Amino acid sequence: MKLNDSSWLDTFPTMKKLLATLVLLPLLTACSSNDGWRTASRASAGIAPDPESTPEAVIQVYGADAWGWRGIFAIHTWISVKPSNTDHYKVYEVVGWRERSGLPVLSVKQDIPDRHWFGARPELILDRRGEGVDDLIQRIDAAAQRYPWRDEYRVFPGPNSNTFPAWIGQQVPELGLELPFSAIGSGWAD
Repeated sequence: MKLNDSSWLDTFPTMKKLLATLVLLPLLTACSSNDGWRTASRASAGIAPDPESTPEAVIQVYGADAWGWRGIFAIHTWISVKPSNTDHYKVYEVVGWRERSGLPVLSVKQDIPDRHWFGARPELILDRRGEGVDDLIQRIDAAAQRYPWRDEYRVFPGPNSNTFPAWIGQQVPELGLELPFSAIGSGWAD
């Protein structure tokens, strides 16, 4: 083939498809578990303080890679709170598949605050403790009661699991919550 021969341009679309396949296939394979979400870890990551030996109030916001291929681009976020002198955490999060069961997507329950998100280790986004935190917890709870999309879920552009913490951050600005760019859907609350 000569440099001035344009026949090599005819193979360009095929080469692009091949290159895309070679890059995307390993990524998608790496992001999928052979066992599936049912057997993926939901254990504590050991980040949250032990509620039985921590008398002070605690607010923590976590983020972990979203399940499956979405984890390449996005995280799932949630809020955990422990009022002063209580021996458990309450976890606030939006879970999309609850909608299919006719349940509100907003879940508020006593739970492990720093559990793996179906195999993905959480990272701490915000940590507030001590004086004044009990008041913030009450305000978070009151705002959660007013969450306008408690029965709606759309992966993109939202409302989704990242919309809820973003909305709480707007309702309780003293929290100082700033979600990372990978919290796709957090802008829906704007």
